[in-house]
Amino acid sequence: MFLIDWLAPSLYPATLSTRAQDGLTLAISVLIESLPFVVLGVVLSIVVQVWVPPGLIERWMPRRAWARRAMLSLLGMIVPVCECGNVPFARGLLMRGFSVPETMTFLIAAPIVNPIVIITTHQAFGFSDGILVARILGGYAIANLIGWLYSRHPSPDALLTDRFRDTCELVTHEPGGKGRRTLAQFVVELRAVMPALVIGSALAGAVQVLIPRDALLAIGSNPALSIVAMMALAMVVSICSNVDAFFALSFASTFTPGSIVAFLLVGPLVDVKMLALMRTTFTWRTLGGIVVVVVLSAFAIGTAVNLLA
Repeated sequence: MFLIDWLAPSLYPATLSTRAQDGLTLAISVLIESLPFVVLGVVLSIVVQVWVPPGLIERWMPRRAWARRAMLSLLGMIVPVCECGNVPFARGLLMRGFSVPETMTFLIAAPIVNPIVIITTHQAFGFSDGILVARILGGYAIANLIGWLYSRHPSPDALLTDRFRDTCELVTHEPGGKGRRTLAQFVVELRAVMPALVIGSALAGAVQVLIPRDALLAIGSNPALSIVAMMALAMVVSICSNVDAFFALSFASTFTPGSIVAFLLVGPLVDVKMLALMRTTFTWRTLGGIVVVVVLSAFAIGTAVNLLA
């Protein structure tokens, strides 16, 4: 902020101290909004790893790989957490033995097929301009596309960080009963995701303050640029997917329907907070690939909505 103030002071009418305070407030709000879902996700992760009997979940899974991914991408409909809590839950699936592509499919689809997200999106937009349908079907399609692409990887375990693989080994050989394993895993998961959540929240607050909002609003009526602008905004503001539809509604009169859809697809999947959390499990190269697929797919879906609306 000091450097930008010195090089381009005319960009921001507010003083540095005011913007710093705004950035801190935004960062804390993102952290507070996300924390309950992260804790819930950790608890659900432990339930899956420690308390669900071996083979119970797997018994209900289809044998074909594409069918398993398709079913796992719908698992978010019965897991009432937003994207923040889905990361520790996905880590639990990996530790239980699900493959990396299968877990990715769940992780990408869950924040959008979540029933709370569907309800709030309907409350905000109804069925107007196909925004709700495009969000649900688009999120499901993107998740399965990513799962299929990474299923072609010659060594899926290479998509994971060394630290996470070491954690899997530690959890697998954890001695003691279920109570001790529950406590140990709770500590391990919180130590893994909390620093990432704090860093991601801080980045979200800082970027929101540093990027002039007027620059985004100025291009809202352009069919292509509006999609790009709203995707950039989605990655920056890091709003929980349970309520992001109401935030997007404030832009509906200025931006195209396709750009609103792109915002609702990109935000829950690859905003800066979500990327920081996913970095606890996946390598930077893997995250880069996910971002490219999500952004290109969201742009294509947004363009299609603009043409049809």
